[in-house]
Order: sequence, then structure tokens, then C-alpha cells
Amino acid sequence: MEREVEVGPGLMGTWGVPFRPRGVVVFAHGSGSSRHSPRNRQVAAALQDAGFATLLADLLTAREDAVDRVTREHRFDIPLLGGRTVDAVRWAVAQREVSGLPIGTFGASTGAAAALIAAAEEPGLVGAVVSRGGRPDLAGDVLPRVRAPTLLLVGGFDDQVIQLNRMALARLTCEKKLFIVPGATHLFEEPGTLERVSDLATAWFQRWLVGAMIPEPAAP
Repeated sequence: MEREVEVGPGLMGTWGVPFRPRGVVVFAHGSGSSRHSPRNRQVAAALQDAGFATLLADLLTAREDAVDRVTREHRFDIPLLGGRTVDAVRWAVAQREVSGLPIGTFGASTGAAAALIAAAEEPGLVGAVVSRGGRPDLAGDVLPRVRAPTLLLVGGFDDQVIQLNRMALARLTCEKKLFIVPGATHLFEEPGTLERVSDLATAWFQRWLVGAMIPEPAAP
């Protein structure tokens, strides 16, 4: 069941909790996106089917979003987005229906850096991270501080972002993997590619959050 919630002053979210959840995944959006992102909602639905509660939270207030659509000044404000993701993680931790459950973060675009910042700032809370077509490189000097196992998913045709993810991968010192999804461009709009992202993300969170004995995603 999903419901709209307020995760902070002026910050709305969509909170979905399946029957007997096994873990929680907090989504960090970026580059002008929001909790209504159809791609993140599709991944969230797959995670809920696998037993994970999900929080798709706006990282900008309505006023900030209106300004950003004109000036683009907030979408690359990584400290702001990272701090808001930390707040979203803390909100999720405080919910009674998921009390004591392990938490992961999922970031897309600039939200990938925010998801990693949350992992670095809350190492006792965030147990795994997944990035989809993300800019983890924007987390900068935070990257070596991340302890949560991190999976970077990039489309096979997204050449520039592949290189940026390889740069970030080299700076991460945690358990880590870069998986290039064949046939996918930056937004994973090609048939079957977003489903592949959902499968890989679910497997990663199952492995590192709930300890399911499943194979690590293999390279194509």
C-alpha cells in the first residue's frame, strides 16, 4: 500500500510498504526529477514485489523546484541533495512499520551522488547503494568514506557516463561493482532494459540488506 507523506518541511514523498517488509529502499532523484519519476516508480514497484518498503521523496520543495526549472541552480547542488537524502533516510528509520529493518539507497542521475552521501553520513543506517545512470563522481571526496556495498548501473550506449562511473568506482573503497546494461541509453528507455535494472537492484539489495544467498550480478 502506498500513501503520500511529508518527509520534511515542504518535502513530499510516496511511502510504500508491502506485507511483512524485509527492508527499506530510499530513492534519491536528480536532474529535475521528483517522486513521480515513472522510471523510479517502476523500480520501486519491483522492489515492493520483492518485499522492500520504498520511499520516493522529493529532494526539492515546490518553490525550489519552480526556481530550478528556470535557473537549474538546485539540481547540481549536491550538498543540498545529499542532506535531503540523509533526512529522508532518517524519516524512514523512524517509521514504526519498518522498525529495525535494514535500509538501502537508490540514486538516479545526480541523485546517485546524494545516495552515496547519505551512505557516508549514516554508515550505521545505510547498508547498500544502487545507482542507475547516475553521477556518483559528483560525490567527490565523500566516495572513499562510503562503506555500504555499491552497485553502479550504466547503459551500454551511455559512453560519457560510463567513464564517469569508472572514475567513481576507482575512488570507492567499499564492496563495489560496475554493471553495464547492454543496449541501454542514459534513460533506459529501450525494451527490457529498465526491467534488467530492477532485477539487478533487487538482487543487490537482497544480497547486502537481507543476506539472501544469490549470485552476484555477472558482467555480460
